[in-house]
Amino acid sequence: MSSVARRIGKAAAITLIAGTVGGAALLAAEAVVARSRRYAKPGLGLALRTTVGADNATPLRLVMLGDSAALGVGVDRVADTVGGQLAALLSGGESGKGGPVQAVALSSVGVAGSRSSDLATQVARCLLGDRPDVAVILVGGNDAITLRRPADAAAYLGAAVRRLREAGVEVVVGTCPDLGAARAIAPPLRQVVGFLGRRVARAQVRAVHAAGGAVVDLAAETGPVFRADPNTLSVDRYHPSADGYRVWAYALLPSVAHAAGVTPRLP
Repeated sequence: MSSVARRIGKAAAITLIAGTVGGAALLAAEAVVARSRRYAKPGLGLALRTTVGADNATPLRLVMLGDSAALGVGVDRVADTVGGQLAALLSGGESGKGGPVQAVALSSVGVAGSRSSDLATQVARCLLGDRPDVAVILVGGNDAITLRRPADAAAYLGAAVRRLREAGVEVVVGTCPDLGAARAIAPPLRQVVGFLGRRVARAQVRAVHAAGGAVVDLAAETGPVFRADPNTLSVDRYHPSADGYRVWAYALLPSVAHAAGVTPRLP
């Protein structure tokens, strides 16, 4: 059974939203259906560590942390992930120090299924060796569907952001996305997980600002696009497709470019 499916199933415990025994039974039935679905799995080729641009240039170091979104589950090519698309947009851009950014060294320490409490290990990994210039954290969905208290999840996230900032790394966080756009989950369970995701996102915004990071509310900025366009989701109708990751990349780009001191190269 997929870990994603098991976590979605736990969201059915919020039966107060149903209001009636019949509504609770419906949520339980939908949770069974969600558990039985097949979800995309991490591809071995998505263990990100690549350089975009000229190999002989001093690179801008970009690291991705978080859950399946940071890894790129749902696509097969690194170039289609959020990190890959951000790296392509930053490579060739103009540096605030003068001259073009000729290369972006992209890596990811994200792990599918991660919650905010797993970020401490990821932060330790990404600080080994050459220090990254910018860290992008994508996390929150698994906190929401496992019913983690938003304040607790946000506290772990804030601690990770603070640790990176103390190490001299610029940090941009993409909040919990709009889980209510996931077509793999039937209504009204879809509305339940959407509500849980919004609670987590609000707590994340406060924690990241307090820790000195930049934050992008992915649900607010990209949720309407995901709800309107089914092509933003991969074949499992839960994880983003290449188009969906592109939507996220462009939402994150202004904050990431500002953190990197780069004017990005746009198509």
